[in-house]
Amino acid sequence: MNGVWQFWQQADPVIRAVAALLLLMSVSAWVLIFWKGWLLQRVRGDLRRGVPAFWAATSLADGREQLRHLDREQMLTTLVDAASAVPPAGTLEAHGLIESQLTRRLRDALHRGLAQLEFGQVVLASVGSTSPFIGLFGTVWGIYHALGSISTSGAVTIDKVSGPVGEALVMTAVGLAVAIPAVLAYNVFGKQIAACEAELEGFAHDLREMVADTTLSS
Repeated sequence: MNGVWQFWQQADPVIRAVAALLLLMSVSAWVLIFWKGWLLQRVRGDLRRGVPAFWAATSLADGREQLRHLDREQMLTTLVDAASAVPPAGTLEAHGLIESQLTRRLRDALHRGLAQLEFGQVVLASVGSTSPFIGLFGTVWGIYHALGSISTSGAVTIDKVSGPVGEALVMTAVGLAVAIPAVLAYNVFGKQIAACEAELEGFAHDLREMVADTTLSS
């Protein structure tokens, strides 16, 4: 801690701004990592339990009731509600074929659910792609500032150069330390979101076919 405080005291405003920005990016990334990890774990568990429970129900209303306690993030329930909705009479939607109505409503509900799952992915990608360059900028600026200070002292030795330059190189390491968890989390979450998307798309397709067949046969 003493070394960190000493580095902060010796740093100029530019280095302090870079360090503060990297700290903010790191905190943002870790908050998203913990939150999205928790959210995706819940959603995957809900889908694993909710889909079989819904199809084991005796009716659409009973299936929705089964999801009431299993679908905590409302991913499946939103699709069921969209399939059960009745468009207002006299609207353009009501004049379309039942298959087209179901496709539009289920598509919109699916997009809303996926937007919830993908929230924060842009931040993780941005942190992972930009923080190394921000750290590198801090290093370049620190080396330039250190060499400028050394040149004004008149005596340039290895001891006087290695200390400030070594401290400046820390900014590159900090940038990488911020980027690596964000990149790994982005890739892992992207794979999990794709798996959830495939499961939801399959559920929406089967739900559309069932509701369309039931409506046309009645």
